[in-house]
Amino acid sequence: MDVIDVVIVDDEEPARAIVREFLADYPQFRIVAECANGYEAVKAVSEHRPHLLFLDIQMPKLDGFEVLDLLDPKPKVVFVTAYDEYAIRAFQVHAVDYLLKPFTAARFGEVIAHAEQMVQLGAPEPARAAAMAKKPLQRIAFRDGASITVLPVQRIDYIEAQDDYVHVCSRGEKHVKQQTLGELEQLLDPSRFVRVHRSYLVNLESLDRVEPYAKDSRVAVMKDGTRVPVSRAGYERLRALL
Repeated sequence: MDVIDVVIVDDEEPARAIVREFLADYPQFRIVAECANGYEAVKAVSEHRPHLLFLDIQMPKLDGFEVLDLLDPKPKVVFVTAYDEYAIRAFQVHAVDYLLKPFTAARFGEVIAHAEQMVQLGAPEPARAAAMAKKPLQRIAFRDGASITVLPVQRIDYIEAQDDYVHVCSRGEKHVKQQTLGELEQLLDPSRFVRVHRSYLVNLESLDRVEPYAKDSRVAVMKDGTRVPVSRAGYERLRALL
């Protein structure tokens, strides 16, 4: 690979300028786009398919981990941030490296060498960005073409499995996400979201009641009237929390 295409994402222009300036010493890297927020980043990666992403973590609307979660396929990523508490999480999602602001030209050179090696080797894509988060998800980002929706988890009523996708149901609307129900279950607060059936997670705050349905089976009635099947094991989980 003669040229490595790069996208720089940071909501602060001076921060983008520093990365741009340091990259000028490495002609094998070509900047194809600069983005000031996560929405621009998702669009730019879709259009340019870069090999490498310099990605700020703390940004308004969409943070860096949410941006990475929305990308498919995912480029290699170097997280750039002023907050060292994100370092462990960055490596847990298989970031190429981590630049802590302010960084020196020498440190940047180390990261560039590592990034070039990873791109040339074609190392595995970063894993789902939120998968190793220590804290339960507070919101979920959905992408539908050029449209991006960010949904606070407290607004979710229930989640339904559809093969390798899920339908996240909120206030009568369904949002589709390419993720398994099992993966999402691991990311959500277990005191709020309960697996009541192999195909359903429900938000306890949206649950109205549980009714008998047939012999040894029950149904969860949500506050909006939706009826969700409840397995025997799911009922035991509900009983433990209610």
